[in-house]
Amino acid sequence: MDADLQSVAAARRCADTAFSAYQKFLGTDPSQVDAIVDAMARAIEPQAKRLGAMAVEETGYGNVADKRIKNLFNALSVADWLRDVTTLGLLWSDESTKVAAFGEPMGVVAALIPVTNPTSTIIYKVLSAVKAGNAIVCAPHPRGVKCGIETVNIMAAAAEQLGAPKGLIQCLDQVTQQGTAELMSHRRTSVVMATGGPAMVKAAYSSGKPTLAVGAGNVPCYVHSSKSAELAEVAEQIVTSKCFDYGTACVSEQAVIADKEIARELRHELKLHGGYFCTPAEADRLADVIFAGKQAMNSDFVGQSPQRLAEAAGFSIPPRTRILISEETQIGWQRPLSAEKLNPVLAFYEARDTEHGIGLSHEIAKFEGWGHSSVVHSNDPEVVASFASVPTGRVLVNTPAIIGGMGYSTDLEPSFMLGTGTWSGSITSDNVTALHLINIKRVAYECRPWRDIYEQYGEHA
Repeated sequence: MDADLQSVAAARRCADTAFSAYQKFLGTDPSQVDAIVDAMARAIEPQAKRLGAMAVEETGYGNVADKRIKNLFNALSVADWLRDVTTLGLLWSDESTKVAAFGEPMGVVAALIPVTNPTSTIIYKVLSAVKAGNAIVCAPHPRGVKCGIETVNIMAAAAEQLGAPKGLIQCLDQVTQQGTAELMSHRRTSVVMATGGPAMVKAAYSSGKPTLAVGAGNVPCYVHSSKSAELAEVAEQIVTSKCFDYGTACVSEQAVIADKEIARELRHELKLHGGYFCTPAEADRLADVIFAGKQAMNSDFVGQSPQRLAEAAGFSIPPRTRILISEETQIGWQRPLSAEKLNPVLAFYEARDTEHGIGLSHEIAKFEGWGHSSVVHSNDPEVVASFASVPTGRVLVNTPAIIGGMGYSTDLEPSFMLGTGTWSGSITSDNVTALHLINIKRVAYECRPWRDIYEQYGEHA
């Protein structure tokens, strides 16, 4: 049978099975739902490294050590946060207004999974969907099917042992664009959670179903002169965040903007922490490797080590290099390295003063990164307040972008799906959680005489 037909058939079968399981799951006591979520998280914990290794082997992206951390963050931090959140039943009530709110599941979640994070995203989405009382069908990238199925199987088995109906948690085993499109638009699908490239996100919004999707992240990182005594720590944060899993996370820093007074010292510290500053010719060759054309990253070089990138670009780097850095002065496709780069490559700009630095941050965020995230390193609250005007859904202060953005080093909601707001066509700018996967029903008693409307607004009032 044709691969597309097989994928479409699989999508229909999974959606129908998920809907039947969802109907059986309806009405499950919230304490039982919590027990199922905890069991799934515990089942993932000892498998985190193995699943990370499977992901690297199958996709060719990232590294095992960091993928293990991503898996554990979602299995532990996300699960810990969900434990204290109420999603089903009575959410709140107000005696004075006589209004109460109740959480109810949405139904079947179609979860699109990116090739860059094929296991960790599944862990996060499955825990969130089930916590909200939903069924979920994961549609992995074709290059992440094996590790995706293994992750789902571990979680589904743990859930079913605690009484979850079979079919509540599924993964497509035959994936094509047509099959994924069928899953999204299927009559049994209630909501789409889309994480991936621009084409995937566009397809999700065109599915005709309510959609939670995210946009690209061209994250500016402004380092203000007030951090002059802490540049070693700032450099370590930037390098660690940018090289994490070889830059596969869209929330990692993409461009550093440093005040002129500290730029030289920051360059020195970045070098000490594993940054290699490319020559202009090396940077141009690197751009030719990373991008296959305007607005098109070369998928063969996403999530690759700096050593492999440098080798492909034809230049040598020190053996302990963690990230590659290109000095830039312009922003736009005439300088491709000023755009989002899903690998350990960073742009570097020197700002004349605070106003110029914040202005450059605005330009970078608006160039291929509207609504995502931005970072400022500053000890001056007024500078932070001014920087917060950058058009991003998250403004992270004095913390690594990836660790802060996903809600570990900050008190943002732990999440592996960061909304980008209407800046980039997303329905939300939040860190997406289980609370985005419930319908909220209001029960409202009469609190004032209904006939009074005629006295107040009637023709002779």
